[in-house]
Amino acid sequence: MQEKRNRKTLQELTFKDNFMFAAVMMDEENAKGVLERALDIVIDHLDISYEKSIVYNPEYKGIRLDVYLKDDKNTHFDVEMQIANKSIVKRSRYYHSQIDMELLGAGLDYENLPETYVIFICDFDPIGLKKYKYTIAQHIQENETFPYSDGSHTVFLSTVGENENEVSDSLVNFLKYAGASFEESTKSYSDEFVSRLQKSVEKIKFDREFGRRYMLVEELMKDEYNAGKEEGKVEGMKVALSDSIVGFLSDLEPVSDNLKSRIAAIDNLEVLTSLSKKAARAASIDEFEQELAAQNY
Repeated sequence: MQEKRNRKTLQELTFKDNFMFAAVMMDEENAKGVLERALDIVIDHLDISYEKSIVYNPEYKGIRLDVYLKDDKNTHFDVEMQIANKSIVKRSRYYHSQIDMELLGAGLDYENLPETYVIFICDFDPIGLKKYKYTIAQHIQENETFPYSDGSHTVFLSTVGENENEVSDSLVNFLKYAGASFEESTKSYSDEFVSRLQKSVEKIKFDREFGRRYMLVEELMKDEYNAGKEEGKVEGMKVALSDSIVGFLSDLEPVSDNLKSRIAAIDNLEVLTSLSKKAARAASIDEFEQELAAQNY
């Protein structure tokens, strides 16, 4: 039976849909407002990397709808709207490494690497402490009071936090709007910045250029979705999925050669796809091996 992808029209999108989020954040004032609320800072000017927004980029293995920004102090930001919890805590490591590799590739040396922020706006609680904001700090275990930072920062924002008294009203208002359903997204939030975002969303929905871009992105994603079923590409997908499974498990603990061989021997694309998702969510290798045995592999 042919699989189907649930698609929304451009008019059905809300701020938290990846395309709409990226489109809204292409406006400098919108992007500044989001960063200022997320980080409790004031930004004079932002440069937006338009070439990395709403495009197909083979370097990133497909569609990337993250938002890349740089301020007047040369601080770099990578911002992503995340609806589902897809191992984002560990994925943040990859995002930081991508920023650093690009900067080093452009000729910077290690000492001149700028401050970088990876910010996930999550429509769920990524940590589980019912906070609107989680700022990940580095420290020296043997002396936690000694200042230490390598210049990389990770921030998780949650639309379902419950600690209003610990964060600013402007951040709470923004996050409530960011997580709103289609119906809720049109109501009044009594917040000037949220009203600005609402107007931006409505403008984008009836902008012919964004309509064209949305159709292009949908077609590219459809092509990527179907590509794995094409003759000659299935084997490559199997290898990639096997590698991803081992990669996810390696984040937990060393993977034995025996387990690697068992994974490599699996020849069913659907099974590998399912196991890749389970490996990303597994709490331990033992848990994954139980799933492997349950599927007779």
